[in-house]
Amino acid sequence: MTTTGRRALLTAGVSAAAAAALSGCTSEEPAPRKPGAAELEAERVARAEAALRLRSVAASRTLLERYDAALAAHPALAPRLNPLRRSVAAHAVALGEGGTTVRPATAAPASTSSASASASASAKPTASPVPVATDPRAALRELAAAERTASDAHTAALLTAPPEYARLLASVAAAGAAHAYLLTEGARA
Repeated sequence: MTTTGRRALLTAGVSAAAAAALSGCTSEEPAPRKPGAAELEAERVARAEAALRLRSVAASRTLLERYDAALAAHPALAPRLNPLRRSVAAHAVALGEGGTTVRPATAAPASTSSASASASASAKPTASPVPVATDPRAALRELAAAERTASDAHTAALLTAPPEYARLLASVAAAGAAHAYLLTEGARA
């Protein structure tokens, strides 16, 4: 091949490559792929589990706030309450593990994203102080009632929880019942 032939071949190759590159650069974007029924169902299940996790974490955080308020109001109860408070804090972390975020198969409408934003905002602790009885024994009874309420919420959530999360919820609910006992009846023994 001569030099001119090589240049012509090289020019033709570059021209073909440029044409191929330009043909991919169109203003039209391909239509978004519609998710299948299985993907939509998986997204629905993931959203339901995320909402369940948010509610469970919120119940545990509310209980944790009650412990903090009781400890602030009655520092003398610290030796009795601190181990239970640590347990409740560990439960809140464990219930939130696995995440509460869902990656949608399709772009979520604005109303869905604002609903999920308000759900996550409601799971955060509020700044309002939790009222605590001035009598230490009454404060323990109130804390025991809060433990029972959280335990009941976790037990109710078992009906809709996936199997692995249901086992965790059952364990946390049982621990809450034991805490309620230790806060009231266990003190008498």
